[in-house]
Amino acid sequence: MTDDLEFSVDRRTVLGTLAGIGGSALAGCSAFERETDGQTSRLDGDAARELATEFAPTVYFDANEPWFPTDPRPYTSERNGETVVTGFDALDGYHERYSDGEPPKPTVFYNAIEYEQSPLAVVQFWFYSAFDQFTTNFHWHDWEVLHVFVDTETDEPQLYVASSHSRKVPNNEFLDPDPDLVPRILSELGSHSSALSVNDVPDGFQRVAIEDLLADITNTALEGIEDLADLEIPLAYGLPRDEGSRLPYLVPEYEGVPIYEHERLPSVTRESLINDDLTVRSYDALTSPPTGLPTRETGLVFRHRERDADADIEYDLVPSSDLEQIAAFTGPQLSFEFAVPDVVEDAVAGHITTTGVPWSQPRYDNPAADISVPNHRTALADRYDAIGEAAPIHSVIARVTEAVTTDDAPENEGLTTTETAVESVVLLESDPEAVPTFGGVAVVQDVPAGEHRLTVNSAGRAPHSEHVAVADDGTPTAAGVGGEIPLVAHDRATKLEIGGEKAATDLSAVALEDDFAGRLYESPVDETDAVYVHTGGAYTTEVRDSDDAIGAYRVNPTPGGESTVRIERPETGKASLATFVADIADETRAEIAAVSDDDDADRGGGSSNAVTGLERALAAVVEAARRAAERARDSERDTADKQLTTVTERLQRVEQRLTEARSDLSEPLSNAAQNRMAQADRRTEQARNADKLSSDK
Repeated sequence: MTDDLEFSVDRRTVLGTLAGIGGSALAGCSAFERETDGQTSRLDGDAARELATEFAPTVYFDANEPWFPTDPRPYTSERNGETVVTGFDALDGYHERYSDGEPPKPTVFYNAIEYEQSPLAVVQFWFYSAFDQFTTNFHWHDWEVLHVFVDTETDEPQLYVASSHSRKVPNNEFLDPDPDLVPRILSELGSHSSALSVNDVPDGFQRVAIEDLLADITNTALEGIEDLADLEIPLAYGLPRDEGSRLPYLVPEYEGVPIYEHERLPSVTRESLINDDLTVRSYDALTSPPTGLPTRETGLVFRHRERDADADIEYDLVPSSDLEQIAAFTGPQLSFEFAVPDVVEDAVAGHITTTGVPWSQPRYDNPAADISVPNHRTALADRYDAIGEAAPIHSVIARVTEAVTTDDAPENEGLTTTETAVESVVLLESDPEAVPTFGGVAVVQDVPAGEHRLTVNSAGRAPHSEHVAVADDGTPTAAGVGGEIPLVAHDRATKLEIGGEKAATDLSAVALEDDFAGRLYESPVDETDAVYVHTGGAYTTEVRDSDDAIGAYRVNPTPGGESTVRIERPETGKASLATFVADIADETRAEIAAVSDDDDADRGGGSSNAVTGLERALAAVVEAARRAAERARDSERDTADKQLTTVTERLQRVEQRLTEARSDLSEPLSNAAQNRMAQADRRTEQARNADKLSSDK
């Protein structure tokens, strides 16, 4: 992917509710602010050419790659007195000139920079491709870059920085590479995102070191979030398809039709794009995550023609100064849409048009601006006065998983979460630049401190959306619950809507817990909120109001039932909590009663005394909890609290009866009853401590 994309946000209805979020989120400093770097000047002529030739990289492409680095100059035109390259001209012209399996004008551009008063130079290698078809971020034109930082006194490389995605995801970087090894790049199919290869396996990406094999990056691992520390994953985009993950591509559309049907692209056909085996028509069209998507297929070596080694494609080295007369790379908008699970369902449509020219970017004259790993910047700053120290980085991090039913629960009454091999796409709506997960891990860097809304989309899964607050101290912010965001397949998803115009109270936060998977969702809310839940779960929905009072509701979606479950008038206080305890106890009583009825039939009328005793104990809890709720609604605090004390005592009796009846119950039902009564205990204690009787008063 590339930096400096031009965006235009479609201000649909849903964005009206997000305007305040977006505005506040833009406050604060950039995560990549740093001490001032030293002045630079350009190396020209023989010195630049010699440096570029010495470090000219070898690029390993996927066998299915359609757009190799080329020279954009054949596609220039004049517009308002300026030289430009339009997306239509570049894409159609590239495919028109592509013949007999030979891509047109294989070219890599170089730019050499030296830092004044410091023995440090950088040679940049710029790769231009006519198109980018990376999942939802496809766009006209694509510029990737490799920076090679070189000590001019020793002629040894100090740092490789490979453009991996955008400033929202850490670049692939390697500190102190082998000076005898030509830089190698592993290019992501369709997007040309550049991973590095520095070990003995030239055509595969290795994120972490194993045995005698070096890792291909020296990026630091995830730090600062305890619940994610076990991942020990270096933060870099890498190559998900090379690492065993799946990443579906989409067919780009313009004005509602695939681009290969446009009259200005006569040389572009469906076969010009990423092939069908790797492509889905749309994320929402799938009822479940796709299976069988191929992993990376290495097959094409792209090498400088002056190298004495075999290559499938040989490229020319050309100084980037030869292109600087091009003022812009243009093209009409190509859209991607993110579904947002609001009560008023809509989509946030971010439109990507083109890439900016490299020579207008800060990193063109100051390559150190592209160092995304603080430890690498610090290492160079220790060696060279020209490099400023790193500043704190603001990041939002989460692990995206999938919610599925568990055998530990009764059928369709409990969940667990599992890892997923299909990658997702993450969007901060305050800065609509989508980033992919890698190995299921979502990392968004360069996030201004403040309030944001995070949305996750994935092929075949319902969308997820929540609010996150990013601190101004560089501490990573964990999205989701403990850094985990579980998604739900479309065919098992029900939308849970909370609140509305006639809500009984002003909500400030909402959380969702499954009986077996625990807390799955929590987020601050505005006036309304919605979240997609798995139909195979049994949930406690917790709401909080502006006074931090708590309410709770029982939610049991039915597989194949209503597509939406709605809590119309959520309230907080003793009445809400006591009603919840009555509901969850009655739900459990009914399931125990069904066991008792089955026992009666099997035993000819002689059901288990323990099961019958458990059913009666649960019925007593239901009775006491309903009375407590009634007294709370009648503003009879003392009587309500007495009834809640009775509820606590009767829940203790249920615990005893459950122990006695366990051998007569199935293990899943026994587990469910135990988990639900723990939930009832917790909510009863909250009700006893609640100051508010009912927010409906």
